[in-house]
Amino acid sequence: MYLPRRPRSLAGQLFAMQAVLVAAIVAGCAVFAYLSDRDQANETAARQVQAAGRAVADSPSVRDAIRTSDPSALLQPYAERVRLDTGVDFVTIMNPQRIRWTHPDPRQIGMPFIGRTAPALRGRTFTETYTGTLGPSIRVVTPVRDGGRITGLVSVGITVDRISTQVAHQLKLLTLAAGAALLLGGLGTYVINARLRRHTHGMNAAELSRMHDYHQAALHAVREGLLMLDGARRIALINDGGRELLDLDDSAVGRSVAELGLPSPLTGALLASEPRVDEVHMTDDRIVVVNTRPVVGGERRGTVITLRDHTELQALSGELDSERGFTQALRSQAHEAANRLHTVVSLIELDRVQQAVEFATAELELAQALTDRVVGAVGEPVLAALLLGKAAQANERGIELVLTDDSRIDDGVLPSTLPARDLVTILGNLIDNAMDAVRDGGAGRDGARVFVTALVDDGQLLLTVRDTGTGVAPGDVDVVFRRGWSTRGPGRGLGLALVRQAVHRAHGTVSLVRGTEGAGDGSRGAEGAGDGSGGRSAEGAGGGAEFTVRLPLGAVVAPRDSVETSS
Repeated sequence: MYLPRRPRSLAGQLFAMQAVLVAAIVAGCAVFAYLSDRDQANETAARQVQAAGRAVADSPSVRDAIRTSDPSALLQPYAERVRLDTGVDFVTIMNPQRIRWTHPDPRQIGMPFIGRTAPALRGRTFTETYTGTLGPSIRVVTPVRDGGRITGLVSVGITVDRISTQVAHQLKLLTLAAGAALLLGGLGTYVINARLRRHTHGMNAAELSRMHDYHQAALHAVREGLLMLDGARRIALINDGGRELLDLDDSAVGRSVAELGLPSPLTGALLASEPRVDEVHMTDDRIVVVNTRPVVGGERRGTVITLRDHTELQALSGELDSERGFTQALRSQAHEAANRLHTVVSLIELDRVQQAVEFATAELELAQALTDRVVGAVGEPVLAALLLGKAAQANERGIELVLTDDSRIDDGVLPSTLPARDLVTILGNLIDNAMDAVRDGGAGRDGARVFVTALVDDGQLLLTVRDTGTGVAPGDVDVVFRRGWSTRGPGRGLGLALVRQAVHRAHGTVSLVRGTEGAGDGSRGAEGAGDGSGGRSAEGAGGGAEFTVRLPLGAVVAPRDSVETSS
């Protein structure tokens, strides 16, 4: 079976390309060096023969020897000595008629000189490449002057074979240098590409491109947040989920985590050097679960961070707790109803019919009065159901839940942009917090009350919850809305943090009045919520803390600090 051949890895392709490139560069440099050396050798030879020829032509002993009757006897030894001393191949001295007086081969003495002499006879020194008795050579021909007359000619030359021998020797050295350069270049290329192969895991260009496409698609497809920090704690990568959960834009890439304006506990978790597992942190709008894992490869290279949105799950958990409370209250009411029914039956058996009717109708009137009060004042079904459930839960705990007289919310007033779940989160947690405060404060049955006001006022939904507990300690006013703050021990302290978060999402405000002692007629007290909203008190009630929430019902306004406090 034929299996398609896997394309060479990216590192292998780059190695082949770089090896060819290095070889081409080295070969080109070698050819260039060879040609340069050859030209330089020819130029050097020409300068060498020119210097030797002019030195011989200017020598007084040469001029004196020419005047004798037998110039060869004196000039031949002199010419050979100069040839050996200067390293040239021949020194030929001749008369103006081109008859040689000297030659390296004595047999050529007296023979005509082979080559041009006309320019020298006109008094000019010239250089040429010519083939003579010794073969091709680079030669110079220069005149010998005696009293203004040209009495002889001097030709000095170096054969081309000798120059080629010198160039061949240099070429060997050049070849060795080129081979060494090619070897070093190949080794360097191999080392670099071996490292590249490790980093690319032996994948080829198509596989890397495909992995990049999958990588980008996966980042955008994953709903959870994903951040990657480099070694300097700067954001190197963030997906769409991460931007949404942390409320960041594209400019976050390349910035340090400390510059993003995130809550301090969350920033500390993202910058931590040790791994973090399933830590729960709060932003202004969300509850996120954070997991971090440092990327270590000999040194700290960065951190991989995943974020999961825990907001809806936490809200559902709170609703489940409320449902459990409702279930317990209904179970207790059913048990109490059974006791009351037995009492009514027993009164009838005792022929106390009138007392049985009075006992039964008194309980029914009390429950119906509360239902009528809530349904008549609050037309919003979700809030009405929540208040009835909380009233039953409060009654089970020995607390009276009072809906103030000025409460009024008609059905259809609340816009669709204000989620019912957020309303349940806000009002439900405030009432639960108030009931806990009343119970922990140790108030008796008659003094254990929670007052709730719900109305639409000046284009805003106003929710106020006040209790008759001991209030908030002065040192806790600024921290009550932080996650984890609670006077009831560890594992609690999430309700008010969820309230602040839901209020922030709705672009509203929540304010706290630490104590409301002295309000005694059910009217709006001047101590209020710190912004003129005013608190509400029922007659005879005192103490406790008051929380006031204002949520805009019209156009969404710019977000601002959602928490205000007042003593």
